[in-house]
Amino acid sequence: MSLYGVMRTGVSGMNAQSNKLSTVSDNIANVNTTGYKRASTEFSSLILKSGSGNYDSGAVETTVRYAITDPGNLQFTTSTTDLAVQGNGFFVVQDPNGNNFLTRAGSFVPDSTGNLVNTAGFQLMGYNIQNGATPTVAANGFGGLQVINVNQMALQAAPSTKATVAANLDPSATAIAAPAGPANYTSKTSMVTYDNIGNAVTLDVYAAKTGANTWDIEVYNGATALTTSGPATTFTFDVTAVGKGALAAASPTSLSVAIPGGSAAFNIDLSAMTQVASAFDFKATVDGNAPSAVEKVNIDDKGVVTAVLKNGTELPSFQIALATVPSPDHLTPEVGNVYSPNLDSGNVQVGLAGQSGLGTIQSGALEDSNVDLADELTSMIEAQRGFTANSKSFQTGADLLDVVVNLKR
Repeated sequence: MSLYGVMRTGVSGMNAQSNKLSTVSDNIANVNTTGYKRASTEFSSLILKSGSGNYDSGAVETTVRYAITDPGNLQFTTSTTDLAVQGNGFFVVQDPNGNNFLTRAGSFVPDSTGNLVNTAGFQLMGYNIQNGATPTVAANGFGGLQVINVNQMALQAAPSTKATVAANLDPSATAIAAPAGPANYTSKTSMVTYDNIGNAVTLDVYAAKTGANTWDIEVYNGATALTTSGPATTFTFDVTAVGKGALAAASPTSLSVAIPGGSAAFNIDLSAMTQVASAFDFKATVDGNAPSAVEKVNIDDKGVVTAVLKNGTELPSFQIALATVPSPDHLTPEVGNVYSPNLDSGNVQVGLAGQSGLGTIQSGALEDSNVDLADELTSMIEAQRGFTANSKSFQTGADLLDVVVNLKR
């Protein structure tokens, strides 16, 4: 056995224990860092071939591993833009240079331009779903992702193009002559719509029973008729089906009118309208909105970011993207508590929350570090003792070498 080999092995052991102390100190320093994943140092022996009569000491190697798949506890907050992933997946974020990374640190707040950024300055990415757009997900890449901006919908008007109506017409009403209008109607209601620049336009809806199971429905803007009498506004009901009272097969199911100041046709969907033995009832859901500032932001468990305007309008604007890799524990940690994929982790797969094995998003919560302080302090003591023992081995080898050198004197 070589005395130099003993000393080198001792140095190897001290280096290994130093690496362990480094990961322990990092873990302790980040015990309160949102989304931090603890690092650990794993040891493996490096054995040298030895003869039958002597032993050549080897060394010890270290490998640093990250417990990325080990979730931390959720800490609930009062901010709706504080986000946590429950289950598999990472938020996709972007640095100022446009590079994409993965992270579990979801402490996002709007910056001066409305972009959602976390404490490390990374911008949250998602898909634009304004005006009812469907997210176009590129499963194996970051294509189609945009920086989520909560101010984009502020002061932007959207014209009304569609109303979905749930209504019932009273079959016991007395029949009157068509057409329906301000001076001739059985039942009346109104809907608020919006023109191209966000002005509110109130449309009056008049319904006149003109015969058994037959109604004339007209839409007015004040005293101006937007629809005309005739087959297109005459609705008939089928009362032969038990308990139904729905529109007859030959009846129209919608009305199309032109909103003053609007460039697109406004379609009123009446397919759910009924005539059953109950009083007149009319409920309508109308799209479009007037320009208004954003008051707050709501985010649901599927990652849909909805801007709530000061006038009460709710506008879904983005859907947060989640991503994963085949082996998350092999991701490469980067500055800012983010991760980048590599050959060991596998390629990135992007999707939406709650789909394809991805977890859900919890708004108003943050994921704590998964560091256990008691375990880290125990590991620190172990590393300290191991370092001390290896230094003794090195010192003993050095002392023996001094003895050998002194034999010549």
